[in-house]
Amino acid sequence: MGEWKPEEWARWRGLLSEQQTSGQSIAGFCRERMLPVWQFYEWRKRLGAKTEPFVAVQVIPSEPASLPIPPPPLSSDPIEIRLRSGRSLLVGPDFEADHLCRLLRVLVERTNAPSLVSAD
Repeated sequence: MGEWKPEEWARWRGLLSEQQTSGQSIAGFCRERMLPVWQFYEWRKRLGAKTEPFVAVQVIPSEPASLPIPPPPLSSDPIEIRLRSGRSLLVGPDFEADHLCRLLRVLVERTNAPSLVSAD
């Protein structure tokens, strides 16, 4: 016999593996695929020394590449905002930003507005 092509080795390796997992007898497997039974046994013998043993592998999920860094915990201390007028405003850390912006806008407008009360 001459040298066999790598494609032929791969084909028979696949057929042997397929028969093993099919649960069919060799005769039934070969009959269904129109393969000579003697040829199946010949390739099984030939590939016996070349077949790699099965190695069980366990897949372990990997850790995420990087997680976002959580913001530092908020302090429970109030924040002091000093206005140009000299007044101070203490705001708790849970005070909503939108409310703070509206409050500051009103305070700045009142500070910059001319006095509504005339000094007669």
